[in-house]
Amino acid sequence: MRLTEFKDHQRELHHFQLRIGIAAAFVLAAFSLLLLRFVYLQIVQYDYYRTKAEDNRISIVPIRPNRGLILDRGGTVLARNYSAYTLEISPGKVNDLEKTINELETIVEIRASDRARFKRLMIEAKGAISLPIRTRLSDEEVARFAVNRYRFPGVDIQARLFRQYPLNELASHVTGYIGRINDRDVARIEEAGLGPNYKGTDHIGKTGLEQSYEGELHGVTGYEQVEVDSAGRGVRTLSRSSPTPGNNLVLTLDIRLQQVAEQAFGDKRGALVAIEPSTGGILAFVSRPGFDPNLFVDGIDPASWDQLNTSSERPMVNRALAGTYPPGSTFKPYMALAALELGKRTPQQTINDPGYFQFGNHRFRDDKPGGHGVVDMYKSIVQSCDTYYYVLGNDLGIDNIARFIGQFGFGAKTGIDVEGEATGVLPSQEWKRRRFKKPEQKKWYPGETISIGIGQGYNTYTPLQMAQAMAALANNGTIYRPHLVNYIENIGSGERSPIEPRIERTIRLKPENLEFIKRALAGVNIEGTGARAFAKAEYTSAGKTGTAQVVAIKQNEKYNEKNVAERHRDHALFIAFAPLESPKIALAVVVENAGFGARAAAPIAREILDYYLLGKHIPQPAAEAPGDESND
Repeated sequence: MRLTEFKDHQRELHHFQLRIGIAAAFVLAAFSLLLLRFVYLQIVQYDYYRTKAEDNRISIVPIRPNRGLILDRGGTVLARNYSAYTLEISPGKVNDLEKTINELETIVEIRASDRARFKRLMIEAKGAISLPIRTRLSDEEVARFAVNRYRFPGVDIQARLFRQYPLNELASHVTGYIGRINDRDVARIEEAGLGPNYKGTDHIGKTGLEQSYEGELHGVTGYEQVEVDSAGRGVRTLSRSSPTPGNNLVLTLDIRLQQVAEQAFGDKRGALVAIEPSTGGILAFVSRPGFDPNLFVDGIDPASWDQLNTSSERPMVNRALAGTYPPGSTFKPYMALAALELGKRTPQQTINDPGYFQFGNHRFRDDKPGGHGVVDMYKSIVQSCDTYYYVLGNDLGIDNIARFIGQFGFGAKTGIDVEGEATGVLPSQEWKRRRFKKPEQKKWYPGETISIGIGQGYNTYTPLQMAQAMAALANNGTIYRPHLVNYIENIGSGERSPIEPRIERTIRLKPENLEFIKRALAGVNIEGTGARAFAKAEYTSAGKTGTAQVVAIKQNEKYNEKNVAERHRDHALFIAFAPLESPKIALAVVVENAGFGARAAAPIAREILDYYLLGKHIPQPAAEAPGDESND
């Protein structure tokens, strides 16, 4: 008999229901957690994740403003902008940078200099969103890349505005140049609280007016909201805040006069500053040699940078602003005026010049062997008699000289509206105590004053200071602050904000003393050391030649430039203003290592004055015969 197995259906049903209940509870709990998470994400965290989603969908893109133009007083453009395409790489979006560049090279030309510049920009512009590997692409190159764009994530074509200096080297030290923003620039921008205004901006003014007026030229950055796809490329613009272009700078500079002045130097080194005495406006501002500021716009290549910085010609030095030179005999008119104002001399008082001044055991030689004979103040200026000023310097004393001459701005910054101005040295006892460390060096010796009297010794001034001082004489003692910008023009409204002439100070001078000095300076160009350069001039001018030693010579040794290395030869100087009766222009010229001021510097001044006053060029005077040369 087969046993039949009886099952407990009730018990099995109970177990089944229990398992179903547990599974249902688990599912319910899971769905509850999902629901809670859903509520948390969709309600509690709604604003946060909505913003994140919008950020992924919408990109805020800065729009760089157009940089303002720089123009001369007549409207000639010295710095402008033009549009071109660049091929740019976003380093953060590229996995293998070297491989990407190599592949790009098969589509567009990438030179070794482009690679070198890109590597340098990677170092200098840390954190930049994108950097150019090639600039100024042709239409054909743009088209070739557009077809292959899908192959290069993190690489794109951008339309950029480029700075251009159409006159190349002409007035390069005035305009300066722009360059890519580096870490130091970023620190200055952040410190000034200008970070948001420089978003998307790659360049900033580095020197000259581009640097000094950066705030006016840059403009205000705009922004646009752009909807982007999954690759980060723009699909459509949702909203836009237009940028405000930078303001234009219109200068006091006359670029035609600037060109005449630079050409007058030829291949010589030196500087020239011409000022309008009645306003302080700079008419010409020359530093030779110059440089091409266009080299810096894309990032200068290493070879060009090395050439500029290692050149013995020092083209990057702004000689007019930062070069300091002994004034030589151009110092004498101010010495003579000091003597008159302080009651140490009258115009009629004379000395006998035997060709030297003996001071203790040292003999200070005059430039003319045998001397100038009987010399009064007029003759001392017109014929540039050193002995007269040796004696006068000794009689005045160094502190009297420093106090009086300092009023003309010697040894002090003029406050011109461009950065990088040198101070120069107006020596005094106090200056020497501050300058030197050893007690024996701090002491001022009477013999040192004698050299100061003829513009040598510790005297060193910038061409700008010399021109300002001459403008002060022309303007009867009133000194205006020199400035290069005439007015700032708002591109949008056309409104002009003039840079008003500003009187720095007025030197109280007796009219009869000032008139005497002016008459003597006119005599320099009529019958004195400047007469050859100003022969047959159609106007009356005031001037003074100068020759400044670069290397001291032994007491009994006669200077012969043929026996001296070119870089050790004397500097040539000339200061002038014209016309004598109603001065319109005052200037200072320095020609480095060119010898006598009458021979090298005065002819340049004549060209400038003839062009500015008469609108014409004149041929260079014939070379002087050997032996027919004045020391000035």
